[in-house]
Amino acid sequence: MQTAEIRRRFLEHFAQRGHTVVPSASLVSPDPSLLFTVAGMVPFIPYLTGREPAPFPRATSVQKCVRTLDIEEVGKTTRHGTFFQMNGNFSFGDYFKEGAIQHAWGLLTGSVEDGGLGFDPERLWVTVYLDDDEAAEAWRRIAGLPVERIQRLGKKDNYWHTGAPGPGGPCSEIYFDRGPQFGPDGGPLVDTAGDRFLEIWNLVFMQYELTDVRSKEEFTVVGELPNKNIDTGMGLERVAYLLQGVDNMYEIDEVAPVLRRAAELSGVTYGKDAEADVRLRVVADHVRSGLMLIGDGVTPGNEGRGYILRRLLRRAVRSMKLLGVEDATLPELLPVSKEAMKASYPELETDFARISSVAYAEEEAFRRTLTSGTALFDTAVAQAKRAGTPELSGEQAFSLHDTYGFPIDVTLEMAAEQGVVVDEEGFRALMKEQRDRARADARAKRTGSVDVLAYRRLLAEHGPTDWRAYDTLRTDSRVLAVVTDEEGPEVAEQGDIVRVVLDRTPFYAESGGQVADAGILTWDGGRAEVIDVQRPVKGLVAHQVRVLDGELREGAELTAEVDYEWRLSACQAHSGTHVVHAALREVLGPQALQSGSYNRPGYLRLDFAWQGALSQQQRTDIEDVANAAVRADHKVRASWMTLPEAQASGALALFGETYGEKVRVVEIGGPWSRELCGGTHVRGSAQIGTLALTGESSVGSGARRVEAVVGLEGFRYLARERDLVRQLAEILKSPQDGLVERVGGMVTRLRDLDRELADLRSQQTLAAAGQLAGSARDVGGVAVVTGAPAGLGGGDLRTLALDVRGRLAADRPSVVLLASESGGKVALVAALNPAAVAQGLSANDVLRAASAPVGGRGGGKSDVAQGGGTDPAGIPAALQAGEQAVAAATGR
Repeated sequence: MQTAEIRRRFLEHFAQRGHTVVPSASLVSPDPSLLFTVAGMVPFIPYLTGREPAPFPRATSVQKCVRTLDIEEVGKTTRHGTFFQMNGNFSFGDYFKEGAIQHAWGLLTGSVEDGGLGFDPERLWVTVYLDDDEAAEAWRRIAGLPVERIQRLGKKDNYWHTGAPGPGGPCSEIYFDRGPQFGPDGGPLVDTAGDRFLEIWNLVFMQYELTDVRSKEEFTVVGELPNKNIDTGMGLERVAYLLQGVDNMYEIDEVAPVLRRAAELSGVTYGKDAEADVRLRVVADHVRSGLMLIGDGVTPGNEGRGYILRRLLRRAVRSMKLLGVEDATLPELLPVSKEAMKASYPELETDFARISSVAYAEEEAFRRTLTSGTALFDTAVAQAKRAGTPELSGEQAFSLHDTYGFPIDVTLEMAAEQGVVVDEEGFRALMKEQRDRARADARAKRTGSVDVLAYRRLLAEHGPTDWRAYDTLRTDSRVLAVVTDEEGPEVAEQGDIVRVVLDRTPFYAESGGQVADAGILTWDGGRAEVIDVQRPVKGLVAHQVRVLDGELREGAELTAEVDYEWRLSACQAHSGTHVVHAALREVLGPQALQSGSYNRPGYLRLDFAWQGALSQQQRTDIEDVANAAVRADHKVRASWMTLPEAQASGALALFGETYGEKVRVVEIGGPWSRELCGGTHVRGSAQIGTLALTGESSVGSGARRVEAVVGLEGFRYLARERDLVRQLAEILKSPQDGLVERVGGMVTRLRDLDRELADLRSQQTLAAAGQLAGSARDVGGVAVVTGAPAGLGGGDLRTLALDVRGRLAADRPSVVLLASESGGKVALVAALNPAAVAQGLSANDVLRAASAPVGGRGGGKSDVAQGGGTDPAGIPAALQAGEQAVAAATGR
């Protein structure tokens, strides 16, 4: 049974039993503490925990998930994978244990002809929590399972909670007996490795309120929940390989085609060599994960989600290289994965042009990285071996990651091949420092120094903020709290900067790339300037304010007013972003999809999927299309609808964003620009005013960025350019329409002069070469030339040294050592002829001796080495030290 068919049957089974079918949420988790959606229940957490009322009594979904904690184990075992799909059914205060067991058993053991999965009931076992007699009795009554196939386990295996105070409860797991060839009989209690008795479905019974949660097994049960919930998870890949009669998840229909193609490209046979099998499984898993992550809008980068994606793609490429494939491989493998997955996710086919361009660009960048990074790696390894401590430091591994994008596992693999170990602990400490800084910055931006629990308490006590940003610029409001990191009621005095929560606000909180509103709070006897607005928790708005006059305290009645000019300029920028996005797609094609944006009053930037820099004509065309839309004064309209309705209307969603049941669709000119957006906008496109593109650049492989100014800022930008042109025309005594020709002529003349200077320098170098060659001295039977020509950089000095070497007799050992000072720095070059190398001399040894007096370092090959230093005064001593090194080597 194909994986897509199992998925369809699961959803159909629960839909027929009153469950709302909920589409898979994005792999980008809505929980800021998670990089990815790691479990099927993540999108339902607000309903399961009671933070939000559930919009339906029961639901079902097949959720895309990514987990990478065990990424090093992928391929080594047959159970670990980074991307997987979790089938789930959920009840929010509706049915409980009996209903969950009945639904699960009916689907698993129902006949294939009747829409079930057709598992043999005699091969199914279950576990329940130690004292959960209710679940055990339900299994006996509903499924007819004998007592010996209902095993009881403790909290470690059969109890669930979030890890924090809140709901929790026992769970019941369903296992399939794969047969005696996989291990001894006795059920899950005996088969602790899980090889024979494979868990396929976990039914969680949330029935208790927990507090004082100290660990997985240590917590306090306060009492029963008023509404008991069901959360289940069936591993789709596990069920697929059982029903398809294969041994593991790598051999199912959605993964195996990539594995087979990788084997064909590398010329290896899967199943013949354990090490090659691991690499093939890594490739098959990571290519699929990369496809799905890019499909959900993640782009490769050096932080967070982008780094995980980069690591997956680069591990796949590296694995193919280790299998002997030198050419680019993702163009061969990614289309295969798309074909295998499109039955379940048709959007992969329609969006494949964008997805593939991002992936292929990342592989190309990594292939370049392997060339440059490997040189750094080889140097570090050589230094470590010379030092007698074959270990790469954490700093060196971190540099390979931070500068060249080397995932640590790539560094570890390369080091192992060279017989070198890596200070992994030091590397991870540096990575943690970097990530902690980034998280602290993000947390400080969102909540200041205040624990997020303080905001959650406010939300629980007062409910969500009455947010009026779409409707008005002014509200009468009451202060619910002046929030600091200290306990108790707070009073803010003149000069204090604090965070204030109001019951009602007209201020736009920073989100969706749009900065927060600015404005003023006024009350009897006081004023405060609003300098930032954030949503520390969903539903609550917090204002960072600076008190200008008076005292601000909890309970104060005040007027909250947004700065009109600030809001207008921000609206111009945000609407301008939509217009530029539509213009990009019109000029470049539909694959030029937005991947991120930032808007502040008068300024916008937009990141989008694209390969290569835009031509000047493309930039001009985009600007022309955007300004034509501005002049047309298209009506700007916002409306609310369900996500499926928005998608059916053709509305574009920003990749990586998460959306609720109801979404806001903003149209500019009807279908010309139709996007999901929660920002504030102008009423008509003419309000955007002047729009001028100011820059276009790369922000990573397969991603570009355009920047623009709008409104008054756009006018001022063009005015500055006009003044610049006028000033240049006056300086060059040229009419403005002749400036290009005039400047072009000057550039041509400067290039001609540069060539003349280069010719003169070459002639001088040739002359100097002859003089230097004639100054050779005999040192222990070796012709040694030393010299210090002035003003030469490293490249010119190397050319001169090689020229001098070429003028000396080939049959006699020769050493040339030159040093030159230029701009306060020293360049050094040592060049030896083949006769000198054959005698055992080394350019590296000569250069090392000469480097110390000038405070420098360098290296190279045995015949040519090059370096530099910072102390020009040491040049005479450097040349002498080099000559002494030759004397010592010849025994003179």
